[in-house]
Amino acid sequence: MRYTKVVATISPFTSEKAEILTALMADVGFESFMETETGLEAYIQHAEFRQELLDDVKLPFDDTNVEYSISELEDKDWNEEWEKNYYQPIVIDDKCIVRSPFHPAQPEIPIEIIIEPKMSFGTGHHETTSMMIESILEINVTGHRVLDMGCGTGILAILASKRGASEILAIDIDEWCIRNSEENCQLNSTGNIIIKQGDASILSGEGMFDIIIANINRNILLADMKAYLKQLKPGGLILFSGFYESDFNVIDEEAKSLNLRLTNRKEKNNWTALTYELSQ
Repeated sequence: MRYTKVVATISPFTSEKAEILTALMADVGFESFMETETGLEAYIQHAEFRQELLDDVKLPFDDTNVEYSISELEDKDWNEEWEKNYYQPIVIDDKCIVRSPFHPAQPEIPIEIIIEPKMSFGTGHHETTSMMIESILEINVTGHRVLDMGCGTGILAILASKRGASEILAIDIDEWCIRNSEENCQLNSTGNIIIKQGDASILSGEGMFDIIIANINRNILLADMKAYLKQLKPGGLILFSGFYESDFNVIDEEAKSLNLRLTNRKEKNNWTALTYELSQ
């Protein structure tokens, strides 16, 4: 199958902008993405590509410029190329393996998560996802009701299910993420995950949760933290990631103002993951 490759250079670059650009390009038909040090590589079937598609992709930042470089790729099995060259299984703390359907099982590792990579995010390779996996492995999930905000591929919801959560509600604003999460839940035979499209505004009426997972970004976390906590039981845990170490103070200040107590902090390659407990 022939594909067109678009290299997007974002100036000035941040991962948050790359995530937003990914969602915008997915909305106009791009199928697969790779974040780079300066932007994105995005792929679309050659027959579906039109230059006009890029005219509809506008980042909501006045100080940001995006430049595109377009090339047509030779006809080959690009999914196979991705699998062979880019995506490898990861093992977290010898307790959990994240692999794709085309990788062999490793039964000596207690927890297995199968993720169809789709040449995109949410495979566990990003620092924020791997730290959130570590954090979930360290807490008691058994019998608890869990909320996963910004579920992406569903990887963290699936882990919560496999660790014994009673029920998981997974929410994402992006339709592509919803479809991929549904596919991955089927691959992992997790029948206790409910997947919904939306944002924090749909939480009202969803009941209370023992554990909330939010691997999104700094601005969304700051805007929606109060909405999350309305759904968290006293004594419950909330896990945050998706932001840099330099954002810790502003996140922590907001968390403390909402009666949250920091119980765990992880750092990896300038990214941070935090676990808080809601005081009773």
